Amino acid sequence: MPGAVAQGLIWGIMAIGVYITYKILDVADLTVDGSFCTGGAVCVMMLMAGFDVGFALFAAFVVGLLTGLATGFFHTFCGISAILAGILTQLGLWSVNLAIMGKANQSINVNNYQLLVSLRYLQEVLKGIRPFYWSPILVVSLFVAAIIALLYWFFGTELGAAIRATGANLNMARAQGINTDFNKVLGLMLSNGIVALSGGLLAQYQGFADINMGRGAIVIGLAAVIIGEVLFARIFRNFALRLLGVAAGAIIYYMVIQAVLWLRLDSNYLKLLSALVVAVFLAVPYWKGKYFSAAFARKGGADRA
Repeated sequence: MPGAVAQGLIWGIMAIGVYITYKILDVADLTVDGSFCTGGAVCVMMLMAGFDVGFALFAAFVVGLLTGLATGFFHTFCGISAILAGILTQLGLWSVNLAIMGKANQSINVNNYQLLVSLRYLQEVLKGIRPFYWSPILVVSLFVAAIIALLYWFFGTELGAAIRATGANLNMARAQGINTDFNKVLGLMLSNGIVALSGGLLAQYQGFADINMGRGAIVIGLAAVIIGEVLFARIFRNFALRLLGVAAGAIIYYMVIQAVLWLRLDSNYLKLLSALVVAVFLAVPYWKGKYFSAAFARKGGADRA
């Protein structure tokens, strides 16, 4: 289970990136399936080239910004819908990622590189071989806290408020003289930068970057956002706490997957299981509105009678 928590936290960072486009900017961005892998590929290749792990993660973040810039360019300058723009960037990134790695898979051995997070570290901390501060759960939690703090600050600034206004009401934002195209591009860049950063962390954690590591990332990201909203919306009303709820949603998602795997379900059905988990959480708000609200309304009407 600690492994599921660590992995869930890493995917939680990715889900926070998805939250920016899906909930704040109100844009369906499918770039993340490509930018997540790009972040992992850049991080691994930088480490193999001898760069420091911090610089490798920073490079992954910067390249992620560029993938968001490409999608923003397609969407705002070329007039392509956001979904298609994301698909086009994602398609192009397949070749870019292959070019970065040189082949479909590149691995880094934790014995040969100084990594920030690794599955090996987690196992050694649990066995008492390493001190607790080597735990990937602690390290990634600090990343999550720092990202939430920075985003809370940024979206409270004038520029951040302009991005929120663009997502809330595009026409009203334009009427107020806000450059909505610029804000869309900036939001997409920020989102994909965070997604690529999480890709870099996951590549370190699992010890390799693979051309398919981002496949289905958008589904996991949306699942985390929906789970966080369904379970914590009534508790977490503050913006920072909502981001924390998204990260918690990713942890819950991976714990559910882990629990089912413990039941020795055939791993060939893992994608089907993921789809069902996401579908259930997506349906919960609808079921609550249709059945529970109706039941309360009938009960209230009976009491008044």
